[in-house]
Formats: sequence, structure tokens, C-alpha cells
Amino acid sequence: MKKIILTTALSFALVASVMAQDKIWSLDDCMRYAVENSPKVKQQLYTNNTYKAEQQSAIASFLPSISTQVDAQYRFGRSVDPETNTYVNTSTFNNGYGAYASLPLFRGGQLINQWRLANVNRHMGRNDLQKQKDDLAINIMDAFITVVYYQGLVKMCSEKLEDSQRLLYKTRRQEELGLKGKADVAQIESQVAGDDYNLTHQQNLYNTAMMTLKNAMNYPSDLALDVDTVVPPVRDILAEESVSAIQDYAMANNPTALQADFQLKASKMNYLITKGKLLPSLSVEVGITTSYFENLKAENAPVAFKNQFKNNRGEYIYFSFSFPLFDGLSRITDMRRARNNVRIAYEKQTETLRQLQKDVEQAVLDREGYAKETIQMEKKVKADALAYQVTLRKFEEGLMSPLDVQTNATTLLNSKADLLQRRLLYTMKCRQVDYYKGQPLIVEN
Repeated sequence: MKKIILTTALSFALVASVMAQDKIWSLDDCMRYAVENSPKVKQQLYTNNTYKAEQQSAIASFLPSISTQVDAQYRFGRSVDPETNTYVNTSTFNNGYGAYASLPLFRGGQLINQWRLANVNRHMGRNDLQKQKDDLAINIMDAFITVVYYQGLVKMCSEKLEDSQRLLYKTRRQEELGLKGKADVAQIESQVAGDDYNLTHQQNLYNTAMMTLKNAMNYPSDLALDVDTVVPPVRDILAEESVSAIQDYAMANNPTALQADFQLKASKMNYLITKGKLLPSLSVEVGITTSYFENLKAENAPVAFKNQFKNNRGEYIYFSFSFPLFDGLSRITDMRRARNNVRIAYEKQTETLRQLQKDVEQAVLDREGYAKETIQMEKKVKADALAYQVTLRKFEEGLMSPLDVQTNATTLLNSKADLLQRRLLYTMKCRQVDYYKGQPLIVEN
């Protein structure tokens, strides 16, 4: 029975491994995997847990502090006899009990501002988590597109090498028949060698791009990663979108803008807290105490513990008022530092919003530009392909030189590569513009 269970488990593990290797990873799959396995995202989750604990602590600071105390003391030698209030040589045992409660009544607004700061940090932590995910998704998008681009180039270079090898085979046969010269064969051989080198070079670039993608995803480097190479077509833009409307929405809702706003609010709260340290503070404390005493060398029996516990009980209440006068200018320095931090945060927010406006406008312009370039490059690829076929046929007829064939083949390859690059860049810019418009970068299944 154990062998059957073990065999079944190994079979399921093998099937799962094969399915994982055969999986085609889309862009959303890669971004989702990266977010789920990112150490930085996990670090931000722990930071958010700290913000939550600080928020709970800030709320608890409005409640009174309650404590109890129990002490026991054994004394020998000369000590004060509580019955006669004189020094005698004896041994005594003292036992005290107390319960205390204190409550701050006024601390210059520090408590309320600490609570407000904790709330700001809690919201900022959630926003920072989303920004961490978005930044990681954008990095994965760039690495993914680079992999798809070089994978496409490898395929194009491989096809070009096969075409050159077929052309070399035909040219050698024509040279044997006296239709081509040795110079023609040598030039085609040079073209084949160049295509072979270019294929090797593109494969190296593809391997580097794949390694970069795996590292960004925190994906095991020893496992295969087959990415989806299907590039979506250029979608029609029915009407020009208002760049200012997208900018306004991004500045009010984008995590980058919200992060700058939360940092400004947090600096303001810290400034108010440091100002509160310059104001007086008022607190109240209440308590109840009792004690038990026994003279260990006394001839008479001590008063019963129950009676002493009741008779020695006392209550108190007192108010404490303190006003800071001078502490080496540390409070003044802290206040000035906090005030300057507010000004710095304001300038950073202004710079962040200005850069965000620029990024939104640039993304919209790039999207429209790449869409137009893609349409033009599609026409150019068709024209270059036709020109290459005509040149190749004329070369076989002896009307064109091998150099003409090589030039047209290289032109066609460059056009195909440019078309693939424009399509990929257009896809990325579409995602970025949609992201600025409020759509998530990662499409959920």
C-alpha cells in the first residue's frame, strides 16, 4: 500500500513538473509571479504591520496607564519600630501593596497628533505597497518585452541564415555549371558566415535578457521560462484623449503622487508633535496602598494580616503640571528640523507632480507615435520583402550581384526587427497610459 501511495505521489509530482515546464508565460503571469515572490513586497508588508501596531499604540495612549506593586522587606539590626517610632535593635518584616492609575490630560496636542501621524503612516503603507507592486510590474514589463524582442530577432536571424545557406547551395551548383563565378560563391559564403555570427550574437543577447527577466521575477535560474511571443495588433485610437484629464487623474490617484502627499502630511504631523513638546503638560494619578508589618522579636503576637491590610489602606490623587524651561535648545532644534522637513517634503511633492505630468504626457505621445510608426513599418516590411524577392530572382538570372542580395536581405531583416520593436513599445506604452488612467497593470484572471 505504501508503494502505491509513493508511486502515485511521484506521478503527480512528475506531471506537475512537466505542466510547469510546458506553461507559456504571458506578461501578466510574469508580473503576477514577480509580485508574489518579491522580497521587497514582503518587506513592505512587514512595514505595514509595524504601522498597524503603531496605530494601535497611538489609540491606547489615550487610555490610562494602570499598574500594581507588591513588595516585601526583611530588616535586621537597628531599624525604626513603627509602633514607637524609635530606633531599636530588632528584626522586622514589611509587606506593601499598591495599585496605581495615571492619565495624561494635556501634552501640547502630542497625543492627538501622534494618532493622526499613525493614521497617515497606515494609509501611506498601503499606498507604498501598491507602488512597490506597480514599480516591480513596470520593470518586469520592460524585461519581458526585451526577451520577446531578442527572441524574435533570433528567429529572424535563423530564417535569414537558412535562406543564405540555400542560396549558397544554389550558387555552388550554378558555379559547377559555369553560370556563376567563384567570386559570387565567395561573397555568398561571406554572407552565410556573417548571418551565422549575427545569429550567435542575438542568441547571447537573448540569454542575457532572459537572465535579467528571471532575476527581476525572482524565478529559479535553472528552470525553463517560455514566454508568450504573440504581439497584439495596433488598436485604433478613435479620438484623441485629453492629456490634461489623464494628468489630473494621475496626480490625484496615482501611487507616486499619493506617496508624495502622504510624506508631506507625515512631516506636518511630526512638526506639530515637536511643537507640542514646547508646551506644558498636565497629568493626573490616583492610587491605593496598604501594608503589613511584623516585629519578628516582639513578645506579643502581631496584628492579624486581614486587619492590617484593611486599617493601613490609603488612597491618594494628585495632579502633575510641568513646563519646559531650558534643555540646551534641543526642543527648539527639533522643531526647526521638523519645520524644514515640511518645506523639503513640499518641494519634493512639487517635483514629483511635475515629473508625473511629464511622464503622462510622454507616454501618451509615445503611444500615438509608436502606433503610427508601426503602421508605416508594416508597409515598409512588405515593400522590402518584395524588393528582396525581386533581387534574389534577378541574381539567379545573373542580373544582380551577391552584394545586392546581401544588401536587400539586411534591409529586410532590419525592417522586421524595427517593426517588432515598434509593436512591443506600442504595447508597453498602451499599458502605461491605461495605468495612468487608473487601470491596474496586472490583469487578473
